[in-house]
Amino acid sequence: MDVFATAMPALGQAWALILQPVVLGYLVLGVVMGLAVGVFPGLGGIAGLSLLLPFMFGMDPVLGLALMVGMVAVVPTSDTFASVLMGIPGSSASQATVLDGFPLAKKGQAARALSAAFTSSLFGGLVGALFLTMFIVVARPLVLAFGLPEMLMISVLGLSMVAVLAGRVALKGLAAAGLGMLIGTIGEADAGGSLRMATYDIPYLTDGLKLVIVGLGIFAVPEIVSLLRQDRSIAKDAKLGAGWGTGVKDWVANKWLSVRCSLIGVVVGVIPGLGGSVVDWIAYGHAVQSTKDKSGFGKGEIRGIVGPESSNNAKEGGGLVPTLLFGIPGSGSMAIFIGAIALLGSGDIEVGPSMLRDNLDITYSIVWLLALANVVGTILCIAASGGIAKLTTIRFTYLAPFLFMLISFAAFQSGQNFEDILALFAIGLIGIFLRRFDWSRPAFLIGFVLSNPVEKFSNQAFQIASFRFRKSFEEGLDYLFSPIVIVLLIVTVVSVVLGLRQAKSIMAEGDVKSGSKRAPLVFLMLLMAYVVAALINANMIPDYNMTDKIIPLAVGGITLTALLILLVQMLLRPETDAVFADKEVAGEDADAPYGLWGTLAWFAGLIVATYFTGFILALLGFLVAFLRVRAQAPWPKTLILTAAGIALMCVMAGALNRDFPPGLLQQAVDLPWPLK
Repeated sequence: MDVFATAMPALGQAWALILQPVVLGYLVLGVVMGLAVGVFPGLGGIAGLSLLLPFMFGMDPVLGLALMVGMVAVVPTSDTFASVLMGIPGSSASQATVLDGFPLAKKGQAARALSAAFTSSLFGGLVGALFLTMFIVVARPLVLAFGLPEMLMISVLGLSMVAVLAGRVALKGLAAAGLGMLIGTIGEADAGGSLRMATYDIPYLTDGLKLVIVGLGIFAVPEIVSLLRQDRSIAKDAKLGAGWGTGVKDWVANKWLSVRCSLIGVVVGVIPGLGGSVVDWIAYGHAVQSTKDKSGFGKGEIRGIVGPESSNNAKEGGGLVPTLLFGIPGSGSMAIFIGAIALLGSGDIEVGPSMLRDNLDITYSIVWLLALANVVGTILCIAASGGIAKLTTIRFTYLAPFLFMLISFAAFQSGQNFEDILALFAIGLIGIFLRRFDWSRPAFLIGFVLSNPVEKFSNQAFQIASFRFRKSFEEGLDYLFSPIVIVLLIVTVVSVVLGLRQAKSIMAEGDVKSGSKRAPLVFLMLLMAYVVAALINANMIPDYNMTDKIIPLAVGGITLTALLILLVQMLLRPETDAVFADKEVAGEDADAPYGLWGTLAWFAGLIVATYFTGFILALLGFLVAFLRVRAQAPWPKTLILTAAGIALMCVMAGALNRDFPPGLLQQAVDLPWPLK
């Protein structure tokens, strides 16, 4: 009762703080800025909040919070535009939305997909705010109950979604996830500092690959190249289809799925370090498991949008629980959020227990701002969805060069290295062939995302468990198998069993026909070569650094076993078997008027030109050449579009205080910005 006696007055004071015209104005400004940032692939909330940091010094706390919360709340909503309209994950939290949102856009139902996504996001955001309201005081025992074994099991639960997303050949899904985990271990190990598949002669690899690059490479590059080869609009029939009203009805028809996935988002958001990179896959897997007819997933199933989008926004409310209660950021954007709060006012606001004790009214104002921001953001997105959906009717040849431009810029921002763009191209090639031969790209991405949490949690849990087992066997068992772990373990086992039963009816890449043995077999052999090299490399790590080698060895061994079984199947089965699926045999890719390598050459040309002349000069030449030669645009249109693209890049870089990739020319000559 004391809790409620304290909380109720604070709730009323919070309303009084935010229901002021100037505060609501700052909230709307933050929402608009979040929409603008979220629309561009690869930027997301971290870049947006980084943009706001310089303005936080000394700002009135409520005004600053309104600006930041408006941006944080709406980015998971606005990043849906890129996922649905272009097949490009707007951020790591919207990767699963691509699987069914983009096929709907291709069918001319982009407005329906967007409105269903926005309605789900609104509901999830409100659930997250409600959860934060209820648990902002009483959530401490819940958060503290999750130790290392529990966090490891949550990560394993995320990996269990591979079983659902594996597709017709379960071994391909397992191997793809293993490959993603192995690529996720590239670089310097956290525990002992050993190098894995990296060398100090190439410093770039020591830090590993960034999620932005892998997400864009696995999903964005293959879809851009595929559509560019077909030389048409994203939506074949150039019809927008049903409007936002139909999407809202879709949500109503699947409201209980939205409720369940929102709760999933809240729970995962509460656990620091997981957040958006995992929650959408868990929600998508639940959507698949809870649907009787699973044949529509990957082809435009609306439940594949409602589930992930509900969880994405709900996790923001959950993520604020450890952030506000303990000062533990639940994600990268929450880390910046914590730093920005310290700059507000006189600098005396500090997240953690002291904030609940001394600034409970401001704490609850964050809750209400979060709810209002979701409402305002969703209304703006739904209002704009019809117009923005018209992008799908534009001939894709005019969109492709600007998408190459945007994803190259976004990839470079992840580490500010030219090698970021090379890595994007390399991962893009992997994504193209995973897509071509019907290997699960979501499984690959899940493996990559969870490689670091699985390794970190397992190593730390092993060390603590070893110490407790020395005391007594019972104490060690109690630590490893807490009630929460047992519940999560049961859920994981059930998820795997049901997933394997259902996976054969799921075609994440569509109905891919089977072809000759040669191309799929060559790709399999290349994957095996990399896995063997990774195993040899991991085995060379000294035994005293066993924590650095155990995960690569275990994951590599399982992956190699799956690949060997696939090799045997390929040698014994006929060419018509599903294991030989190849998009170049029949369908859109096979009938495309342009070839793969000729299309990729344009992207490669932009990268090579960037190496020599820097990004802006290379982009200038790339846009002119592409629009004139490939799109066959007249000179006036070519010059206007080129000028617009260069201007957009300069405005974005200037606003976000970002640099462009330099080239050899910049080392020889002191050029003015933006050429330097």
